[in-house]
Amino acid sequence: MQDSKKYPWLVVAMLWFVALLNYMDRQMLSTMRPFMEGDISELVSAANFGRLMAIFLWIYAFMSPVSGLIADRLNRKWLIIGSLFTWSGVTLLMGYAQTFDQLYLLRAVMGISEAFYIPAGLSLIADYHQGKTRSIAVGFHTTGIYLGQAFGGFGATIAGSFSWQSTFHTFGLIGVLYSIILILFLKEKKGYTIDKTEKKSFTAELQGMWKALIVLFGNISFWVILFYFSAPSLPGWATKNWLPTLFSNSLNIEMEQAGPMSTITIAIASLVGVLIGGFLSDKWVQKNLRGRIYTGVIGLAFTIPALFLLGFGDNLVTIVSGALCFGLGFGMFDVNSMPILCQFVSPRYRATGYGLMNLAGISAGAVITSVLGKSIDAGNLGKDFAMLTIVVAVAIVLNLIFLKPTTVDKTD
Repeated sequence: MQDSKKYPWLVVAMLWFVALLNYMDRQMLSTMRPFMEGDISELVSAANFGRLMAIFLWIYAFMSPVSGLIADRLNRKWLIIGSLFTWSGVTLLMGYAQTFDQLYLLRAVMGISEAFYIPAGLSLIADYHQGKTRSIAVGFHTTGIYLGQAFGGFGATIAGSFSWQSTFHTFGLIGVLYSIILILFLKEKKGYTIDKTEKKSFTAELQGMWKALIVLFGNISFWVILFYFSAPSLPGWATKNWLPTLFSNSLNIEMEQAGPMSTITIAIASLVGVLIGGFLSDKWVQKNLRGRIYTGVIGLAFTIPALFLLGFGDNLVTIVSGALCFGLGFGMFDVNSMPILCQFVSPRYRATGYGLMNLAGISAGAVITSVLGKSIDAGNLGKDFAMLTIVVAVAIVLNLIFLKPTTVDKTD
C-alpha cells in the first residue's frame, strides 16, 4: 500500500481527520463557558476564562520545539498516534472535571500532548509531497484544522441540548478510537533519515539537538520566518479564542448562536483561503522562487481591513464581512508557512524548525488571549482587535525585504 502513488494522498486524508480533532477538541471550550460557569463558579470571570485558555497555549508553545526536536529523531507515526490518543483521553476526562483547578491541569496536559502533532504531521506530509504538490497537500490538511475550529463552535449548541460533560465525553472517545485506525494504516516515509541500527548515547542526542538549534538560529532567514509566523498569530489566536465572544457582544446574541456563526464563518473562509493559497503558491513558485512568499503576503494584506471591520463593526454585515475577509487571508498565509520553511531549511531540521515557529507563534497567542480576557472585562475588545493590524503590517514589510530563497526545496 505504501508503494502506491495514491498513498501520499491517503496520508493527507488520514492526518486531515487528526487535524480536525486536534482543533475541535481545543476549540469547543471557547464557546462553552456560559454552560460551565453554573458548575464551576470561577468561569464567571472572563479574566479567569482567559487564563484557562492561555495555559494551554503557553504549555503548547514551550513544548513545540521539544516535540520538533523529537520528531526529527523518532518515528513520526508513533508520535502522531501517541499525541492523538493522549489529548483525546484528556478531552474525555474534562467531562468529569468539577473544579477550576482540575480544568486548568487538564488544559495544561492537553497542551503537552497536542504539541507533538503538528511538527510531526506537517513534516511527514512535506516528505511525502515534494515540489509541485507540497503546498496543496498542506492546504488540504489545513482545511481539517479550520473545519475542526468550525465544528468546535457547535460545542455550545451540543452543551445546550445535552450537557457540557457529555460533549467532552463524546469527542474524546472518538479520538481514542481513531488512533487505532492510524496504528493499522499510517506508515513512516521510506528513506526517512532515522538511524535504527546504531544506539546513540544521551550525550550524542543532546549534541544532535544542539546542532539543530545552531543551524537554525545561524540562518538570518529563519529569524525572519519566526517573526513572520508569530506576528499574525496574535490576531490568529485572538479570533480562535475570542471571536465567539466578540460576535455575541457586538451583535447582542446568545452564545448558542454566536459560537457556530463565528467559527463556521471564519472556518469556511479559511478553508477557501488555504485551497486558493496552496494552488496559487504551487503554480507561482514554479515561475518565481518567491511565489510562496508573495502568496503569504497577499493573504496577510487581507487580514488588515478585516481586523478593522471586526474591531469597529456593530452590525451583522460588517462583522461577518470582517470574519470572511480574515479567514480568507489567514488561510492563504497559513498554508504556506511550512512550504516557505522548506525553502530555507533542510528536511533533517524541519520538524525542529516548525516547533520553534510554534513556540514563537503560540506564545504570542497566549499573551493576546490573556490580554483580551482583561480587555473584555474593561469593555475594550473591539478596539484592541483593530490594534493588531500594526504587527501584521510589520510582518509584511520584513517578509518582502529579507526572505529571498534560492531554491524551491532546500536539501543540504
